[in-house]
Amino acid sequence: MKNSVLLVFLTIGIFNSSCAQDAENQVKDPKNTPFTQQLIIDEMQIPWGMAFLPDGSMLVTEKSGEIIHFKEGVKTKISNVPEVYTRGQGGLLDIEVHPDYENNGWIYISYASEEGEEKGGHTALMRAKLKDNSLTDNELLYKATPNTTKGQHFGSRIVFDNDGYLFLSIGERGARDENPQDITRDGGKIYRFHEDGKIPDDNPFVGQDGAKTAIYSYGHRNPQGLAKHPETGEIWDNEHGPRGGDEINVIKPGANYGWPVITYGINYSGTIITDETEKEGMEQPLHYWVPSIAPSGMAFISSDKYGDWQGSVLVGSLKFQYLERLELEGNKVVNREKLMADIGRVRDVKEGPDGLIYVAVEGKGIYKLVPKS
Repeated sequence: MKNSVLLVFLTIGIFNSSCAQDAENQVKDPKNTPFTQQLIIDEMQIPWGMAFLPDGSMLVTEKSGEIIHFKEGVKTKISNVPEVYTRGQGGLLDIEVHPDYENNGWIYISYASEEGEEKGGHTALMRAKLKDNSLTDNELLYKATPNTTKGQHFGSRIVFDNDGYLFLSIGERGARDENPQDITRDGGKIYRFHEDGKIPDDNPFVGQDGAKTAIYSYGHRNPQGLAKHPETGEIWDNEHGPRGGDEINVIKPGANYGWPVITYGINYSGTIITDETEKEGMEQPLHYWVPSIAPSGMAFISSDKYGDWQGSVLVGSLKFQYLERLELEGNKVVNREKLMADIGRVRDVKEGPDGLIYVAVEGKGIYKLVPKS
């Protein structure tokens, strides 16, 4: 018995030592911060997602079930918001506007929904239009099943690619041994749709018996960041690992990202999940964090407003309560910097149409990062 326990702890030690090798670029304080932070929307509890309208105003979701329209310094509560299942990590989640919003007016929202026969909830996707501070023409586009009363891992982010396809991330809803590796089940997946919610004919699992044909990639844990690379057009995600092993991935059609068969993390109790960190047919992350930072929200800096930071990727840390800047050379992280240290739980980050960075912080609100002159 003693030998078995020792073997477990030795295995954990070796495992975490291996993990630490990829974290050799430890997060640093920046030598020069090219911005000042300005709180522009205050008194928000859990501002989950942000989206910008063509007139420069902003829509912000509150996890509790509200959408705020912020225009010219005034906050207005939007009515006719869908009823949400508020439990644990579930609630009103992400929001995004159609790339051709000026012509079609569509707004997309992800949220935890009770719709369905089973008790509990699961992640849903809808679209609507905005008129007189009310959502109209509400359409449910997708509802994951089955519902569960578990409160974890709803995902969820929304992003459009350069071809007009809509991508949606959904967490594995706490069912790691059932959902992520099974393409006949929702959860632990990234999905791809046409703008009206129809399934593209060239989605990777179209035609496979029993498959959820909206699935684009699988083997994910809880993706809470999703962003389009401004140069390549690729969709990148970040996702929560267990204890250690938070990841950044480049999303490929039909690819398996390994959870829980391979992981760089361990159980919260300290026991191992698997002794495998790689396996044939499963993707390796572009980057992983040990210890976990609990990543949420993700954005590329495509503007030149912040000097040589152009091309970096930003990720919010819920656990350590800062905004992280990852400097890239191609698809390799070569430097990590801690911004807005101890600001609070950073839930989302976006680059606005003005080229400036906006950061959603729990218990505070929305910050604008104003470049220093």
